[in-house]
Amino acid sequence: MKKNKCYIIAEIGGNFTNFADAKRLINLAKKTGVDAVKLQTYNADTLASKKAKFDMQNTGKISQYELFKKFQINEQLHKKIFSYCAKKKIECFSTPAHPTDVDMLEKFNVKYHKIGSDDAVNIPLLKYVAKTKKNIILSTGMCNLKEIKASVSAILKYNKKLSILHCVSNYPTEGAEINLGAIDTLKKEFPKIKVGFSDHTIGPLASLCAAVMGAEIIEKHFTFDKNADGPDHMLSLNFDEMKWLVSSIRKYEKMIGHGKKIPTKSEIKNLKNNRKSLVALKKISKGEKFTSKNVGIKRPGYGIKPAMIYKVFNKICKSNINYDDIIKWSDVQ
Repeated sequence: MKKNKCYIIAEIGGNFTNFADAKRLINLAKKTGVDAVKLQTYNADTLASKKAKFDMQNTGKISQYELFKKFQINEQLHKKIFSYCAKKKIECFSTPAHPTDVDMLEKFNVKYHKIGSDDAVNIPLLKYVAKTKKNIILSTGMCNLKEIKASVSAILKYNKKLSILHCVSNYPTEGAEINLGAIDTLKKEFPKIKVGFSDHTIGPLASLCAAVMGAEIIEKHFTFDKNADGPDHMLSLNFDEMKWLVSSIRKYEKMIGHGKKIPTKSEIKNLKNNRKSLVALKKISKGEKFTSKNVGIKRPGYGIKPAMIYKVFNKICKSNINYDDIIKWSDVQ
């Protein structure tokens, strides 16, 4: 039953617009112990029409195009970030929103491509990404199971290296809407595919619960300042929260163990002292019979086991036994 190590992603995309802030986020993320940082790769002109609007708690009512234009990052900044992550020895990949974004990311030889929930049913893009033969992580916010099956099928025709994430595309996600039970549904529906959780709640608790429920990937937004300018800072974890989350998941992974119900090494040591065995309730003389009047059950546990008491009754004592002494088979005739 040993659980695979959970792959923890700090989502920093959308929480910076310059290299200085990107470096700050990467440095902090590295110190928390996450496995990777993730960017968002898009161009407002290929992502949203000027008629598209946002109306969410984290954005308010605003033009999608204008917001994306403000936070998009160019190829030069991507290059600096990937180079810096390589230097810091932390995995870095991104969420492309268009085939041209995929082409740019391929220049940096990324190990993964993440598909955002907005493109979870965008079959043309899914096929394009699948053909890169890179690992794909597919978020499934706003999807029903039928749609997920269709998207998974489209990807698997070209690429078997697929993971899927349960996700709720509301920013932030309220506790009553998290529906972590969907993780189990996805694991049962896709038994050969890793299932994880992309978390848009406030705080680290939902991510920890998801890991305990079997999520093998956790993606969580990460920031250096929850009050900074940008739509994702409010639902991001800060340094202390992310460090707590990573530490808690790693502790849980040790706690889950191998699943076999056998005594641990420390229990084997304690077993002799903490179990019980047959003892003399009073002095028993040689030749006397063992009965319920002179044989009882007490700690420690290195004598005859309690379950054998009826085998001992009416047998003859072979030697004198003092009160409270442990009865051994060598004492029984």
